[in-house]
Amino acid sequence: MAVLTLLDPERKEIRDPKDIKTFMNDRGIIFEQWQASLPLKDSDSQETILKAYEHELGPYMKKHGYQSADVINVHKDTPNVEAIRAKFLNEHTHSEDEVRFFVDGEGQFFFHLADRQEVFKLLCEKGDFISVPKGYTHWFDLAPKYHVKAIRVFQTPEGWVASYTNSGKEQKYNQ
Repeated sequence: MAVLTLLDPERKEIRDPKDIKTFMNDRGIIFEQWQASLPLKDSDSQETILKAYEHELGPYMKKHGYQSADVINVHKDTPNVEAIRAKFLNEHTHSEDEVRFFVDGEGQFFFHLADRQEVFKLLCEKGDFISVPKGYTHWFDLAPKYHVKAIRVFQTPEGWVASYTNSGKEQKYNQ
C-alpha cells in the first residue's frame, strides 16, 4: 500500500489510495493500483510477470505509445547495489516519462515541483503503478529495504537516461 508524505512546505502523511491518486493526478503524475491476473512466485520469469499484468500493461502502453517493457529485480545481494542506489539519489529529469509498476518490494520517489514550491515523496509497494511525466524533477531511493522488483515501460531506451539538475535539493531529504 502506497504512502504519500508531504515534506515541504508542510509535513503530512496520506495513506488512503484514493486521496493519493487525487493528489498525484492533480500534479500530472499518474498513480494507480493493479492486480495480477494470475498468482506469481518469486522465481517467476520476466515473461511470466509481464503476462500476469498484460491486461493492465498492454492497454496502457498502446494508449500512451510505449514500445517496450522489462522487469528489474534489485535486492540486497545484487552486485554493486550501493552504486545502483546512488545513481538515482540525485535530483534529475528524463526526456521521456518514467513508468514503473511495483511487482514486489518497495521504493520511494521524491518530487520537487518548483512551480508549486513543494517537495513530497511517494513510497510505492507491490501493486502500485506510477508514471512520472518527462521533465519532472525527482529522485528515487530503494533503501531501506533494498528490494525492488518492478516493470519498467519505455518509449525508447535512450529516453530513460537521467539528466541531473545539480540543485542539491535532495541532500536535505536523503537519509
